[in-house]
Amino acid sequence: MMAGTGAIAGGGPARHIPVLLREALKALAPLEGATIIDATFGAGGYSKALLDAGASVVAIDRDPDAIAAGRELEGNSGGKLRLVHGAFSSLDETVDKMVDGIVMDVGVSSMQLDRPGRGFSFRHDGPLDMRMAQSGLTAAEAVNTFDTGDLARIFGFLGEERHAGRIAKAIVRRRADAPFSSTLDLANLIEATIGRHPKDRIHPATRSFQGLRIFVNDELRELVRALFAAERILKPGGRLAVVSFHSLEDRIVKRFIADRSGSRGGSRHLPEAIAAEPTLAKSPTGSVVPDAAECEANPRARSARLRSAIRTDAPPRVADMQLFNLPDLPWPTMPEGL
Repeated sequence: MMAGTGAIAGGGPARHIPVLLREALKALAPLEGATIIDATFGAGGYSKALLDAGASVVAIDRDPDAIAAGRELEGNSGGKLRLVHGAFSSLDETVDKMVDGIVMDVGVSSMQLDRPGRGFSFRHDGPLDMRMAQSGLTAAEAVNTFDTGDLARIFGFLGEERHAGRIAKAIVRRRADAPFSSTLDLANLIEATIGRHPKDRIHPATRSFQGLRIFVNDELRELVRALFAAERILKPGGRLAVVSFHSLEDRIVKRFIADRSGSRGGSRHLPEAIAAEPTLAKSPTGSVVPDAAECEANPRARSARLRSAIRTDAPPRVADMQLFNLPDLPWPTMPEGL
């Protein structure tokens, strides 16, 4: 899956190597006959490793191309792999029993980044699309219709772009003459607006593109929903492993595990009287990052971080989105089932 901002900007050819695979398997500790949900199938690296360890796998992806590419692995699995085309936020609806483990590899996949026609990267020109599910609101529609304030918040909060306001104003001015339709058109406008220092390691449009992609795919709220779903479907002793590639995602995972492993109520918005037992136990290893050898072999692993936890026997808590303080934006409505 996705690595840091440099991978988004470059979008060049890369092997589809599952990041922190060994560490994720250690955190999941799959046993023969265990049922594991691979919530983000991608190129199937985690699923294949889990199958090799003897587990049965339910694998989810909202990208129809990923599902189509995984059919051969599914067919050769002897019935131990089941692919589901859908959003990982609904992972608890894909099975009719509690499961032994869940792995999430959060972000955009290298397969998506490396195909100009998907519109995630500006390494080569392509349509301004960015939709993982290949349906719903496109990046072009957002750029060409949203007001200056919403665009600035998308670039500023989701992309962590310090020139977000200037970029948003420049976009609104330019689109009055001609709408944006391609990745290079938008990237060139951003570069012309904020400039590029010779020592800059990444393209000036990288952070803005990141913010657009996260927004178009509702990635942060989908992650929150998936974590709540994991809490509902993991059996006592079941294990959760989440690999993230960006500070916004990692912050959500960290906050969720910290909140669910504490003895207080599930949210500061709920009355203190409603105290709850911890639903998760933190992994004793804490967060894990790739070693130097993995980063050298797979540059997209450089910003990855794994967090894991073990489900207790306490009932799931209230799924309160306010716990994560997400920004007020005109979030897209995800297509039915995705």
